[in-house]
Amino acid sequence: MKIHEFQAKELFRQAGVAVLEGFVAKTAQEAGQAYDKLGGEVAVIKAQIHAGGRGKGTFKENPSQHGVQLVRSREEVVAAAEAMLGNTLVTIQTGPEGKVVNQVFVEAGCDIDRELYLGIVMDRGDDKRPVMMASNEGGVEIEKVAAETPEKIFKEHFDPSVGIESFQVRTFCKKLGIEGPAVRSMDKFMKTLSKVFVEKDCAIAEINPLVLTKDGQVIALDAKMSFDENAMYRHPELVEYRDLSEEDPSEIKANEAGLSFVNLDGNIGCLVNGAGLAMSTMDIIKLHGGEPANFLDVGGGANVDQVTEAFNIILEDKNVKAVLVNIFGGIMQCTTIANAILEAYEKVGFNIPLVVRLEGTEVEEGRKLLSESKVDIISAEGLTNAAKKVVEAAGALTV
Repeated sequence: MKIHEFQAKELFRQAGVAVLEGFVAKTAQEAGQAYDKLGGEVAVIKAQIHAGGRGKGTFKENPSQHGVQLVRSREEVVAAAEAMLGNTLVTIQTGPEGKVVNQVFVEAGCDIDRELYLGIVMDRGDDKRPVMMASNEGGVEIEKVAAETPEKIFKEHFDPSVGIESFQVRTFCKKLGIEGPAVRSMDKFMKTLSKVFVEKDCAIAEINPLVLTKDGQVIALDAKMSFDENAMYRHPELVEYRDLSEEDPSEIKANEAGLSFVNLDGNIGCLVNGAGLAMSTMDIIKLHGGEPANFLDVGGGANVDQVTEAFNIILEDKNVKAVLVNIFGGIMQCTTIANAILEAYEKVGFNIPLVVRLEGTEVEEGRKLLSESKVDIISAEGLTNAAKKVVEAAGALTV
């Protein structure tokens, strides 16, 4: 689950991570009032969307406007808010479709001496521990730094029960060229951030840029946080930060139905039971020249209503030209899938090719239900055969 910058900074402030004063605004008038609260000096106004690259991002409606702007008067902040709110911001992370800005964050200015990068993620490789990363390349796209000059990113793994330790902070400071009072500030900052990461079950906690002031203070000028959705039952206070307007409507519907669903850019819909089988299905579709339109795992215990809703979600995507149902019945019975296919056909109909591959529990009964129905189904034997048939069907419809 992702949250906005202003929400992440609220959590940072509560934990003792140094941030600047700021106020969120949903109208230009509120943005002006926020500027007044900050004392009427230099401030920064930032579009709030679930994507990075806002500083370089531009608006579809006005390409000369960027998602982060320096303002020096009430008139400037009101004008900037009017240019941002309700308009579509396109950044390197949103893709060409962009995201509509529904709120802005007006934040106090800062006397910056240096800009750094600091982030924490889970290392899911051999180490299996959180890893803190820092770089002198703050304020730029860290993905580009990682791809082109990975040696500029310094890393330290840490025990989640202990957090980052002082000797590791000193190692970072030496590599980053940080000396004097700033070392003490960095020690407190890094330790507090590592604690927040663990306590809040974060998937990522990122600050870009992290700034050093001329008096040696360390401040989070930006903040990006996302959380492990499987741990949200432990954090009802975080669930309240969820902004549904930033999420894909199909993924919201799937979540409400208890389905695991991710929208993709292809034209072949996939309905599969089991995450591993779903990944394999997408891989073999690509192997045979197709492009999956989604990841959809109905799970091992889905009922007819859930499977019917899964079909509804897939068929709502106008890019989908064919659907592959790939079921290996264990707990999930093939008859459940067969009945769901027939029910979905009655409710929404199928105007695109449907390829079905069933194996496992009650497979013969499930195949019989489908073969005796009036639904136009392309049967497949084996995953390779199913993938070839659905790719061919989608290609024929596209042409």
